[in-house]
Amino acid sequence: MQNSLVSFRQRSHHAMVRGFTLIEIMVVIAILGIMAAVVVPKLVGHTDTAKIAAAKQDIANIKQQLILYKLDNQRYPTTEQGLQALVVKPTAGPAANGWKTDGYLEKIPKDPWGNPYQYLNPGIRGEFDVFSYGADGQPGGEGINADIGSWDL
Repeated sequence: MQNSLVSFRQRSHHAMVRGFTLIEIMVVIAILGIMAAVVVPKLVGHTDTAKIAAAKQDIANIKQQLILYKLDNQRYPTTEQGLQALVVKPTAGPAANGWKTDGYLEKIPKDPWGNPYQYLNPGIRGEFDVFSYGADGQPGGEGINADIGSWDL
C-alpha cells in the first residue's frame, strides 16, 4: 500500500511537470492569430480618426490662446510673428505691450503627423487661420490628407 501511494505521487508529480504539448501550443497560437486578424484592422482604422481629432483639439487650444492674445494686445499676431508670438514676446512688427509675462503657450505643438501648424493673419477663411496640412503635409487633399483648420471648428 505504501509503495502504491508513493508511486501514485511520483506519477502525478510527473504529470504536472510535463508542460504543454506541441499541439496545445499550436492551438493557442492559432487562436491568438485569429484574434489579431479580427482586432488589428479595427484599431488601424481608428488611428487616422484619432489623429484628426487630436489636430482639431490642438487647433482649438491655439485659437483660444490667440483670442486671449488679442484681448491683451488689441490685435492678433501678424503672419510674420506667427504662432511663436504665443510663446515669446514679439520683438518685430506691431508691439505687444499687453503680452502676458508667462506667455500664452509653453510651446507650439506639432500636428499629429510631426509637422508644424500653419498660421495666417489675415486668414483666407476667417479673421485668422490656424491649420495643419494633414497626413501628407501638403496643401489640399482629401480624407486623411485634407487640411484641418480653425474653420472646421
